[in-house]
Amino acid sequence: MSRSWERKVNKNMAQVNKQRKKSGQTSIGHTAAINGKEGDLFKGRKYVLPLVLLALAGLYALLGMATGEESGSTATMTYIGVGLYVLLAVMIFLRKPFLKVERSAVSTFKFNRERKLSASEISKIRILRGSVVIETPVKGGNWVFSRLINRYDTEAMGIRMEEFAKVNQIPVEHE
Repeated sequence: MSRSWERKVNKNMAQVNKQRKKSGQTSIGHTAAINGKEGDLFKGRKYVLPLVLLALAGLYALLGMATGEESGSTATMTYIGVGLYVLLAVMIFLRKPFLKVERSAVSTFKFNRERKLSASEISKIRILRGSVVIETPVKGGNWVFSRLINRYDTEAMGIRMEEFAKVNQIPVEHE
């Protein structure tokens, strides 16, 4: 089924289910596609960059105290700078990176927006020990999902990516 047709079917099914819900009837079809929850979601956790930012905040605080100048504006600016570094570290730590695997596309959050790759844009999938690499010839480079850096469950991700590759005829390489 083409994507535009699939969107029309999902839209119409959502309207029918909304009417059925108002009249007290059960919904028809699968609700995952209607709610946009189609596919598997693998979440990780960023911890390397927040630790680096906290270390920089500590270093900045030590350098601010080591100068010996205790003028009001200098001390205030030091505290504001340290506080902003800590706030940025917390924000980055709380925002979880993810890989969403759908029927014919994968998506992730890169450079502050969601990026999506269709199956036709993926040249090869490499499943390594501790990481999964999605190789693509398009601009932007390869997507690397690592257990060491972002704490992904790479074993489950590798199994799901093998299924995705089998459905979409994408070569898979194990190392």
